[in-house]
Amino acid sequence: MVGNQAPDFTLLDTTEQQVTLSAQKGKNVVLFFFPKAFTSVCTEELCTVRDNFSQYESLNAQVFGISVDPTDVLASYKAEQNYNFPLLSDSSREVSRAYDSLYDAGVSKRSAFVIDREGVVQYAEVLEDGFQQPDFNAINKALVSLQ
Repeated sequence: MVGNQAPDFTLLDTTEQQVTLSAQKGKNVVLFFFPKAFTSVCTEELCTVRDNFSQYESLNAQVFGISVDPTDVLASYKAEQNYNFPLLSDSSREVSRAYDSLYDAGVSKRSAFVIDREGVVQYAEVLEDGFQQPDFNAINKALVSLQ
């Protein structure tokens, strides 16, 4: 997937607004797929993103969290954890499938993708073990290389 055009998508955020990946051209994008809202490992991951959000902003990166949870569940989760980036619902599982990030159980695999300003995947990490965290240092290094 690295070096290829990122699969485009349109998903709903927690306010029921459509978010389209191709509309983000001109910005670097980081996609964090996560299995399930309100679970300990996912919360730890997304809180790490939240707590280090200024790094992503300084690198001109738009961050999105994506799971198969419905928008109302993601809205509650975002409010409870005070996440400062959009959460997107892939309830159809089509986007998770397009990024080869879908467990057999039907939830998104924990994965991370860095997409450059032209929509090309520059970093991809898909974890088979949902209890692992993505390599945040490698993600940041990929973003720095795009500056």
